[in-house]
Amino acid sequence: MSAQRLDGKACAAAVEEELLERINSLQSNGIEPHLAVIIVGDDPASHVYVNSKVRTCKRLGIRSTHLELPRDTSEEVLKQHILDMNSQEDLHGILIQSPLPSHVNEEALTDLIDPSKDVDGFHPSNLGRIVQGRLDGMIPCTPAGVMRMLKWADIDLSGKKAVVIGRSFNVGMTQALLLAAKGADATVTIVHSRTQNPRDECKDADLVVAAVGRPEMVQSDWIKPGAVVVDVGINRVDDATRERGWRLAGDVCADVSDVASWLSPVPGGVGPMTIAMLMENTVRSAELRMQ
Repeated sequence: MSAQRLDGKACAAAVEEELLERINSLQSNGIEPHLAVIIVGDDPASHVYVNSKVRTCKRLGIRSTHLELPRDTSEEVLKQHILDMNSQEDLHGILIQSPLPSHVNEEALTDLIDPSKDVDGFHPSNLGRIVQGRLDGMIPCTPAGVMRMLKWADIDLSGKKAVVIGRSFNVGMTQALLLAAKGADATVTIVHSRTQNPRDECKDADLVVAAVGRPEMVQSDWIKPGAVVVDVGINRVDDATRERGWRLAGDVCADVSDVASWLSPVPGGVGPMTIAMLMENTVRSAELRMQ
């Protein structure tokens, strides 16, 4: 058996097609969706991600503002930029690109963002709505993208056992809540660094979502035959066989495809969906302004 491909690129393209109609409707009412991205420092990976977001905005007709600041920018300056953006009537989404320099308190900055413009979905009020089972706010883009991709593949989660590996607030914990929420109705276990026998927990699951940031941690003998596996991880690993000396690897070994029924690739799986859901949150924020 070879796993079917949970194709994030194809699913993201379908999301973008839907968004184009909503964007056209907004524009016909005089509203241009507008996303602002703040990036601090010169982290190469961050610049790659931001440029990808800017290109997607351009393709969809979403206005984008790219605020690039030096690494030594103070937290007070960043706070003032956020407050200014909160007050901009024609700005619908504010995103602070991670990672930030160590002298900056990222949580404090996130708390300042107007929740309706928090297109990353990390503000406590947006995360709190998810805990309440209210999915009408801004949902963190990566777990939202995973849910949309599973729906796109027509994968039934009701009553199924799901294991989420990783408990970060922006991916793992939120992912577990979304999988357990009404409408998805999975029975969820969270595996983390203190879990005993993580392999055994995964082996019994119908769905495994790996979001731990450890290259190729999930082996084929962790997976029940026919299970669905979503690989959220994207890691840079040394590889002397490659001209550039490295390759991208997920949290899941490639040979899991011999066991699973569905497997998301890295790259080309969850990554495109994360950007697509960022665009959707921006459009949703613009739509809320029209109500």
